[in-house]
Amino acid sequence: MGLSRKAWNNVVIFSMLIMIFFLNGLHHKLNPQQAEFERIMVLPEHSFVLALAYPGVKIERIGTTWRIEKKLMEKEQARYTEQDLAQIVQLWQYTELQSIAPPQLSPESAISVATFWLAGEELPLSYQLYRADEVYFLFAKRQQQWLELDVDIAKQLFKPIEL
Repeated sequence: MGLSRKAWNNVVIFSMLIMIFFLNGLHHKLNPQQAEFERIMVLPEHSFVLALAYPGVKIERIGTTWRIEKKLMEKEQARYTEQDLAQIVQLWQYTELQSIAPPQLSPESAISVATFWLAGEELPLSYQLYRADEVYFLFAKRQQQWLELDVDIAKQLFKPIEL
């Protein structure tokens, strides 16, 4: 029982499609370590922040407004308006940073940490801040990812505390 010319054409077409399908992703399986470094959002997209904590400072959502709990004098606490607090949280939500290879830093050299409680998340997200020369690095613990940020962005993200 021989195949007609039309049937052989179909066999060749389907075998080529199967070969393309398997070979298309082969380079990803052969070199998984060569992941490209890209710009990523610091917080997950469309996340709803309930609270943000720095050492000695906590910014939390109360309904539709924000308040700060800071173990400082009343006058210093009053300098942050609700709009200032909302801007700090929005900056975290919309900041996009460059992911990098892990720098040669010791885990004990973190200069600060920011912890986020997000709606729908059981555990908080934690970001450790490191400094080397004039460059700051942010380590996202859950994703095990290093991000590079410049001095100005670092000071804006960690505004309620002195860097």
